Amino acid sequence: MNSMEHQPDVLTEIITNSQIKRSKLLPWWIKVFMWIFLIFGLLVPISLVVAFLGFGFHMSLYGIETNGPLSITGLLLMGLFLLKGVVSIGLLKETGWAIKLGIVDALIGIVICGFVMFGYPFFKEGNGFVLSLRLELLLLIPYAIKLRKIKDDWEGQSVMA
Repeated sequence: MNSMEHQPDVLTEIITNSQIKRSKLLPWWIKVFMWIFLIFGLLVPISLVVAFLGFGFHMSLYGIETNGPLSITGLLLMGLFLLKGVVSIGLLKETGWAIKLGIVDALIGIVICGFVMFGYPFFKEGNGFVLSLRLELLLLIPYAIKLRKIKDDWEGQSVMA
């Protein structure tokens, strides 16, 4: 028997020991929002059933609000919450696609906030142009930047799935 067969491969051992879990790449504040939006995403199917039973409820995200869950605005908001829930599940399960979908989610949020701040006031009836600063941008922009920074490491070979 060859003595080389029983010796561990040093290169394999170094690579194995240098691997990190994908969840370690996420900062605590993304993990907090991940759990919040996971719950909201899981509530979407329940919300649809409640809405079909004739009950209304208030929903709001990115400055878009409605009391009619089955309206176009309500369905748009539920779709956004569902997207955030899917991203949260992907990040929680450390899937390869989660970061890309998270970046898309962040960019959609930034665009919607921008529209609500600068475009929507022109379509609104009432007091004319009123600028509404969206505080969500204070988290959406760093979220998009952070996901972009960890994208290569998340998808890299030195990360445990």
